[in-house]
Amino acid sequence: MVSIARMQAHFAGSIRCRSHANALDSRRGVRNPRSCSILRRKKWAACVRAFLRQRFWLLFVLFGGLSTTLTSVSLAVPAAGQEDASDWTPSSPAAAEGLALLRSRAYLPADLDADVFAALPEVWEEPLRSQAAKATPAERARMAMERYGLTPDPDDPSQSLQYVVGADGSWTMSCLACHQGQVAGRAIPGVPNSTFALETLTEDVRLVKLRQGKPLGHMDIGSLLLPLGTTAGTTNAVVFGMALMHHRDKDLNILSKPPRLNMPHHDMDAPAWWHVQKKKRLYADGFAPSNHRILMQFLLVKENGPERFREWEDDFRAIESWIMSLQPPAWPGEIDAPLAEQGRVVFEAHCSECHGTYAASGDTYPERIIPIDEIGTDRRRYDALTASHRRDLIESWFGSYGSDGGLTEPEGYVPPPLDGIWATAPYFHNGSVPTLWHVLHPDERPAVWKRTPTGYDQAAVGLEVTSFDAMPTGPMPTAERRRYFDTSKPGKSAAGHDYPSRLSAEEKQAVLEYLKTL
Repeated sequence: MVSIARMQAHFAGSIRCRSHANALDSRRGVRNPRSCSILRRKKWAACVRAFLRQRFWLLFVLFGGLSTTLTSVSLAVPAAGQEDASDWTPSSPAAAEGLALLRSRAYLPADLDADVFAALPEVWEEPLRSQAAKATPAERARMAMERYGLTPDPDDPSQSLQYVVGADGSWTMSCLACHQGQVAGRAIPGVPNSTFALETLTEDVRLVKLRQGKPLGHMDIGSLLLPLGTTAGTTNAVVFGMALMHHRDKDLNILSKPPRLNMPHHDMDAPAWWHVQKKKRLYADGFAPSNHRILMQFLLVKENGPERFREWEDDFRAIESWIMSLQPPAWPGEIDAPLAEQGRVVFEAHCSECHGTYAASGDTYPERIIPIDEIGTDRRRYDALTASHRRDLIESWFGSYGSDGGLTEPEGYVPPPLDGIWATAPYFHNGSVPTLWHVLHPDERPAVWKRTPTGYDQAAVGLEVTSFDAMPTGPMPTAERRRYFDTSKPGKSAAGHDYPSRLSAEEKQAVLEYLKTL
């Protein structure tokens, strides 16, 4: 059996530059003159795949069986690290237990430790590396949080809400990595993490571990086989799930099978967790039943055998209680009430059939599926899962062996509820549309856009972005390139949902104002 140490030596011999992120662009192979050694990614990746194919034990271990700037106005919200305490006060004992478990219990192997986190700036590209070297420890931690899209823990800004930090200094990713973000610096419970740079973080962690002679973890190795997310704020989550289930039977026993390397990779934007209470089915196409077991799907690493899932089932019942207790945040700015009322009338006439109604007397939500050719949004997510993939999940322990329902052949995508929609930018299942103004103006959606780390555009209701006609040319660090959302890439189209084109300019503005009230 090949040792982890030997594998690390192989990787270390292949990565001779200071930072793999500096060395090449992951999609174009752009040369960076500051790098001390340049490797073409395709050649390097082929080398890694050849190395790993000869060592199926490693794969078995891994897989669980194995320029225009929109006008922006600052929102009146607390600064980062100064969240409203009422946001994080659970509404019941069960919900309190669920939140405590998410914050304190590690269900996966550790991803890094405090020493690795502290050393991350040493592998950053210039001039960021030199700036970090001159900064205080607190400022370096802040810079790291911003680079990787992490939210400082209000109780200890040197730690992240997205990771469980153990007494031994270990950092372990939790569900909050994708499902807990910030809006204008405010950590709102259940808001999706629209800045999470998982691929960049994993690349940097791997480089630091190689320098420090530490073992590589499942994410460090996995990212050599599967892209984790080509744009900051989105992840390849669906393919993660497909790869993990490929190595389990319906009882979650580990299967020894060759891995699939021809996966339909595509990036997804996480949904808001406060919408779960309105849904009977989950995911963009609504195929999976909504239950506490489904929440455990991404724990299918080889360390977690079937007995672990049964042992943790009560934990995830409590975690589901917390998720189900979450309420949408209220718009923190001013609202033009007469204009919003006009928007309500337009919305109920043109939008409520799919997105539901919202009234003091009670909401309605149809949870209908719109055929893929009718909705017209990017279909790569829809085509990625076959009926067999969906059936494997539905008929497994996660779906109570089929008794919880589910759909093996949904017709398209499910329009989401719109409660708290102002806080959930970017929009569409792939996160391709930066603001609600752009949702309502299909012909004005940017081809390429780049957001600011925590800026919020109050006028357009969404991310503060700069728009481009195309990706900037020339050398660029890979980490920086991932901050651009390029809608020309596979799975990233911003087309579709062109229903607002039927509305007048005045009606669109009224609907935009109304959406702030939800």
